[in-house]
Amino acid sequence: MEKNNKNNKTNKKPLNKALQLSGAGLQMGLTIYLGFLLGKWLDKTFETNFLKETITLLAIFLAMYSLIKQANKIND
Repeated sequence: MEKNNKNNKTNKKPLNKALQLSGAGLQMGLTIYLGFLLGKWLDKTFETNFLKETITLLAIFLAMYSLIKQANKIND
């Protein structure tokens, strides 16, 4: 009986990892998009031309950092 329970856990693990990584990808896209919107709003509010690109770039780095941390956590 214990052997069947162990097989079920090993069969679900790759699917669980795939779902977690796909969620991390969606989170990455959302972070970048929200950074873009924030930068666009700040550019319009303060009448500047560089905040959209700067904040979007920072959001990309933040999203990459978060994705790497989540991938390391999933693989542990």
